[in-house]
Amino acid sequence: MALFRQITILLLSIFWLTAAAKPPKRKTKVSIVGEQFYINGQPTFKGRVWNGYKIEGLLPNARLVQGTFDDRNPETRAQWAYPDTKQWDADRNTQEFLAAMPLWKQHGLLAFTLNLQGGSPQGYSKEQPWHNSAFNDDGSWNPYYWNRLKKILDRADELGMVAIVGFFYFGQDERLKDEAAVVRAVNNATDWLLEEGYQNILIEINNECNVRYDHAILQPERVHELMQLVRSKTLKGRRLLVSTSYGGGAIPKENVVRDADFLLLHGNGVSDPAKIVEIVNKTRAVAGYIPMPIVFNEDDHFDFDKPMNNFVAATSAYASWGFFDYRMKGEGFEDGYQSLPVNWQISSPRKRGFFEKLKEITGL
Repeated sequence: MALFRQITILLLSIFWLTAAAKPPKRKTKVSIVGEQFYINGQPTFKGRVWNGYKIEGLLPNARLVQGTFDDRNPETRAQWAYPDTKQWDADRNTQEFLAAMPLWKQHGLLAFTLNLQGGSPQGYSKEQPWHNSAFNDDGSWNPYYWNRLKKILDRADELGMVAIVGFFYFGQDERLKDEAAVVRAVNNATDWLLEEGYQNILIEINNECNVRYDHAILQPERVHELMQLVRSKTLKGRRLLVSTSYGGGAIPKENVVRDADFLLLHGNGVSDPAKIVEIVNKTRAVAGYIPMPIVFNEDDHFDFDKPMNNFVAATSAYASWGFFDYRMKGEGFEDGYQSLPVNWQISSPRKRGFFEKLKEITGL
């Protein structure tokens, strides 16, 4: 069995190297002009105004970080079993993600966040005994994860969607043995994404850099070094756009602002919509800021039936907003996009509330 697995890994590695030599022609290119996102040379939602708020150039998104999830820890793997089969199935998870993508796009969802180390499959958790990482401990990548990632990125490219690809998640970053492995992982991931020809990618070095990272280079004082590394890599005149995010309510530090192509904020813990506007204004006031997009790519506040909520507040301040949905106490399989196993369809009142509001705001 071990020999079979080694042969499989070798064959997959050969496949990826061969594919990288001649990447397919890509259909979707994301770019930035001032504070606006462009897709294929046009601002998103061109000319759209909703309730007096400019929508053109925004990038509404959802936190769907478990699209490539797997668990290498046999002691925790059974926790994620599907209710019908009583087993966890990483390939099924990705296939059902792929099947739901066109419906998300039809409702106006232009972007989603994936993370190569996922997010807490319990929504929030102090400990993370599961082992979900696309990277091996030395920073090399695991082809089983990358095969699933490629399927999602390819489909996003076909649909005209943008993927915010996060590399690291706190609680899993310690799966890499040292700082050299972290740097190697960033090199490997960036090189692969460039070689595959993806142009519909935004990079998030790590989710909430100011929260519990073991490696110093992933912490606020030094994370810009990894951003600089990504920005330094080019292929045929192309490079990847990059940033990192902070915990709920935090304002980006100057070192990140100066090296970011766009800024990522989180609204967790911010229950007053007026505070969302305040956070955006404070971010624009950080030393080194130049006009660039501001994006909330995680916020677990809803109230979509109310005239003012965090989604509307961010939009009013000309910042993109991202839906973070997890399974809460007493809820079932239909609820939550981060809690495993995931029902990737628009299958709960909370999901429907978000997508209906999104469709209203975007005019789709």
